Amino acid sequence: MSKIVKIRDIEIGGKSNITVQSMLNVSMSDIEKAILQAIRLEQLGCDIIRVSIDSEDDARLIPRLKEAINMPIVADIQFGYINAIHAIDNGVDAIRINPCYIGEEKHVQEVVEACKKKNLPIRVGVNSGSVKKEFIDKYLGVNKFSLVESCLEQVKLIEKYDYYNIVVSIKSTNVKTNYEANKELSSRCDYPIHLGQTESGSDEDGLIKSAMGIGSLLLEGIGDTIRVSLTEHPAREVITGRKILQYLDMRPYGIEVISCPTCGRTKVDLISIVSDVKRELKGINKDIKVAIMGCAVNGPGEAREADIGFASGNGEAIMFKKGEIVKKIKEDEIIKVLLEEIEKM
Repeated sequence: MSKIVKIRDIEIGGKSNITVQSMLNVSMSDIEKAILQAIRLEQLGCDIIRVSIDSEDDARLIPRLKEAINMPIVADIQFGYINAIHAIDNGVDAIRINPCYIGEEKHVQEVVEACKKKNLPIRVGVNSGSVKKEFIDKYLGVNKFSLVESCLEQVKLIEKYDYYNIVVSIKSTNVKTNYEANKELSSRCDYPIHLGQTESGSDEDGLIKSAMGIGSLLLEGIGDTIRVSLTEHPAREVITGRKILQYLDMRPYGIEVISCPTCGRTKVDLISIVSDVKRELKGINKDIKVAIMGCAVNGPGEAREADIGFASGNGEAIMFKKGEIVKKIKEDEIIKVLLEEIEKM
């Protein structure tokens, strides 16, 4: 089990809830847009937000963002150690750095010492594009060994200055490499692990890669905080991350709709009905399972775990709860009756 690291009032690691992170895709210089986006992400269930800090002016806007949201803010520093110092001075809650990009070791030390004064966590990360050349040569390419060695080398650099408030992260664009590297990392350190499938893409590519790359590790008991990286609006990252946790029974996230894939026995436009149901249920914050099935023969049995469900056919539908048939209704009454029943729950 990993040790616990606190980002403001949120615990990462140990037996704590797996947290969901995202990153603003607007510049801090456009603070009004940044605030609006951060508020939206928090409403969707984002626990921790990361922001790019590329200048002192960006850092000076951190207090305005903090006033608008409750979730902790992580400053993402790519190059220029001084931007990390500015972010720390302006009240950021954690720092994300890649020490090998910071420059001279004395600059890394300065960042570590500044974090130490405020007990701010440092997230150390490498991805498949930032593996140190000497490890690529030693391990014959980018693989689990070169990724892990690159990560642990940077961890040791921070530990050198007697600081251990660290979260580690290894991300690869390749799902299998990502899986293998994080398993190797978890066997060699007890720091909390930030999971993600980097540069996963958009639409089904990004969703499938992220679900596989993150979900497979969570099922192994590996990972303490996650970020779904999509070439889309960060709102989709948050929703996808929360749903991954929901479907693994790790954290609730509102109503889950279960529906069958349809077959030759289906006598109803189930695709349209499910679409209508999901639209009507959007925004209802109750942790229940709803089943919409296209066959009265198999519906209640296959969706037995649903809190409430409907199986349609020939203009009628049976309503069932936990697999037990309750009553029969008209097919066009499904949404109306469903909403009434949910109101009672």
